[in-house]
Amino acid sequence: MGRNEPCPYGSGKKFKQCHGRADRLH
Repeated sequence: MGRNEPCPYGSGKKFKQCHGRADRLH
């Protein structure tokens, strides 16, 4: 998944904001 792609859950938030642990992808 892209680092700044919208959440797959359709929340529209950044992936890191959805999972909180995706910030490591940066």
